[in-house]
Amino acid sequence: MNTVNKDEILELTSAVHYRPSVSIILTFDTKMGLTKELRHLLKTATDKAEKKLLENYAPDRSLPVIQKLRSMINNLKFDKSKKSIAIFVSPILEKVIYLDIPVEEKITIDESFEVRDLIYAKALSYRYLLLVLSINESSIFLGNNHSIEKLDSDMPQSANAFKNDIAEKVANFSDTAERKEIVMEKFLRSVDTSLEKILHEYKLPVFVLGTERIAGHFKHLTKNSTAVKSYVHGNFAESNHEHIIKVVAPYITAWQKEKQKAVLNLLQEASGKKKLAEGIRDVWEEASNHNGRLLVVEKNYTFAAYQGSSATVIGNAADLSVNAGNIKDAVDGIIEMVLANGGEIEFAEKDSLKEYRHIALVKFY
Repeated sequence: MNTVNKDEILELTSAVHYRPSVSIILTFDTKMGLTKELRHLLKTATDKAEKKLLENYAPDRSLPVIQKLRSMINNLKFDKSKKSIAIFVSPILEKVIYLDIPVEEKITIDESFEVRDLIYAKALSYRYLLLVLSINESSIFLGNNHSIEKLDSDMPQSANAFKNDIAEKVANFSDTAERKEIVMEKFLRSVDTSLEKILHEYKLPVFVLGTERIAGHFKHLTKNSTAVKSYVHGNFAESNHEHIIKVVAPYITAWQKEKQKAVLNLLQEASGKKKLAEGIRDVWEEASNHNGRLLVVEKNYTFAAYQGSSATVIGNAADLSVNAGNIKDAVDGIIEMVLANGGEIEFAEKDSLKEYRHIALVKFY
């Protein structure tokens, strides 16, 4: 289960922006002594945040936030299954979010919370199902960025029951190969029925692992072909989790590239229907008017801006003769507006949205 969900992000973006606020995002190494290591990292980060707060705010405003931050850290219950932690503190809000993937360390003192890293972590977090098949056995795993775990299900773990079923109904088979084929088909159809039930709950892509023969049979009869993204050939009945993850990794990468391609195709389709805003100024205007269904932005793109003649208009802070930009990063503002109005966020690789001037918004209408 991904730790970062939309409700948590909306809680941060919709919070009243009381100053000062602190955002601390840290990655920790679960292979080390987690509690001791993380407490040291958090103490160092807290010291840095305290210094920044005292440099920018009077003690009567900064000390309450510092005390709240230190109290949060002292009472943390660490989640050893995660890779990173994000801590947000303001005079009226305290929030801790664990992340499934490593992120770049960041300590921010600002009147708003840093949420792009959380959105990006959510976008990079992925889950999938692994169906491991052999002639006699089946198992189903739930995978994420860095691990897999076996799921409890009614999926038949052994083909033996089907052998017995065949034996009871037909005393003699003149062709042993034919008997084996019938057993295999009954076994795989039962596996497929169980997979269908699992997909109703998880709605995730499936990767099927098995020998070319067993995978070919399953591919021929499955009713869940739209969910299956790849067939990985090999004998994995005795493989450990680390080996399976390593083998599946290239197929996961290919699947993610296909997802990115699908997003770019969606932008082209929206452009053809005149339902696409392109470039930071047009995207800001549409997002301000609550007209953002899907925001696609290059992951490192930022834009310092100033407020124009109305709330829907911005200009480039670099065009001002003095540094008077009052919007630190318009992209972060757009992300918050799109999320607040029920839209979704996707990140693209650097320069992959050049033709859209690095940012595009699929409109509701």
